[in-house]
Amino acid sequence: MTLAPVDRRRAHQHAVDSLLSSYAAIPAGSPVRLAKRTSNLFRPRTATDVPGLDVSGLTGVLEVDPDARTADVQGMCTYETLVEATLPYGLAPLVVPQLRTITLGGAVTGLGIESTSFRHGLPHESVLDLDVLTGDGEVVTATPDGEHADLFRAFPNSYGSLGYATRLRIELHPVGPVVALRNVRFGDLDALCAAVGEIVGSGRWDGERVDALDGVVFAPDEAYLVLGTFTDHAPALSDYTGQEVYFRSLRDRARDALSASDYLWRWDTDWFWCSRAFGAQHPLVRRVWPRRYRRSDVYHRLVGLDHRLQVAARIDRLRGLPPRERVVQDVEIPLEATAEFLRWFAGAVPMSPVWLCPVRLRSERSWPLYPLAPGRTYVNVGFWGTVPIAAGGRDGDTNRAVEEAVARCGGHKSLYSDAYYDEQTFDRLYGGDVYRAAKAAYDPRGRLTGLYEKAVGRR
Repeated sequence: MTLAPVDRRRAHQHAVDSLLSSYAAIPAGSPVRLAKRTSNLFRPRTATDVPGLDVSGLTGVLEVDPDARTADVQGMCTYETLVEATLPYGLAPLVVPQLRTITLGGAVTGLGIESTSFRHGLPHESVLDLDVLTGDGEVVTATPDGEHADLFRAFPNSYGSLGYATRLRIELHPVGPVVALRNVRFGDLDALCAAVGEIVGSGRWDGERVDALDGVVFAPDEAYLVLGTFTDHAPALSDYTGQEVYFRSLRDRARDALSASDYLWRWDTDWFWCSRAFGAQHPLVRRVWPRRYRRSDVYHRLVGLDHRLQVAARIDRLRGLPPRERVVQDVEIPLEATAEFLRWFAGAVPMSPVWLCPVRLRSERSWPLYPLAPGRTYVNVGFWGTVPIAAGGRDGDTNRAVEEAVARCGGHKSLYSDAYYDEQTFDRLYGGDVYRAAKAAYDPRGRLTGLYEKAVGRR
């Protein structure tokens, strides 16, 4: 049964009251965490027996306003749920992160990115206002220019260390029912980066409009930009939720088309290309693996199970193979240094493919905890997998090398996965002064785990 807007608001207030009650029940000094079923973090955390915050009633869409092109959304609402509510109006969030179970609150307090980011920036830039449960146990409404503007600016990339979003009002934009795709191959990384600059500057390539832009590098001499255009029709639509695997199509098809929904989740079915680790891309396995279980959240749970039981590590030891280091990272590299970084990566880290996603802040407003420069184009480089630990080496060596290479290029690294920065470096890179001021204002008793402790200390 679909609730009327007034009933949804009433249910939302009840859910917020339950959240506040669960927060008050957590003993002082105990870790405060969300009691949620899914996660897209790759940072291991210290186990705790303390019950998490009750967010079970904060998973829905409160209202879609097709005239104002806005949506009021609860903090634990997934993008999958949100898109199901907006697409019937021909609307979508300005940026839809590529995995179905990423939540609105998670994409704002963390970071999200996707192929529209070269035009629309990051998800938090489309937030008009949000309600936040702070470390002080109060729910406040933060806006760009209001009483809590300092929290509004500091919230992105704070990862729950300043509070948790209970409701967000975001902008939407019109989208067509179909996305026409061009898969453009480049044999030279400098040429690819020049093309990115041209598309970001003009919004066009070879005379055609570009609404969405990302890419894949298989090797320094084989890379692809995927140019998407929202449209009303296409001769035929592809389907990559069955036997075919989306990332392989870039090599085989110069042009393609997907429904808007399938385009938004094109990477989710195979977790980009990472489902191959579970055999899900083998034709025989794929035929018997139910479609409903070919999803990023299922793969994430399998990874968590393996991490707990150490199945892969035990098999490697039995086979006489060296231990492996997890290298799961997304980094933002200035466009002018991207080719250099990709060449370094190809020579230093035995892992391919890697994902490319150009991003540019959509306004002059800065976000101090992840200080990308307004007016500058960056390229998100995503790489996810494991590498062997060299003889005499230690777990973390490759991740540390990545951090150093990112710093040499003047880039930034997302904090959803392993980080090894010392506290002084972390403070400099992630807006330490602004963060401490917000922490003192909204979590004066330190009930929420600090950002450094979460990102590096794994608490």
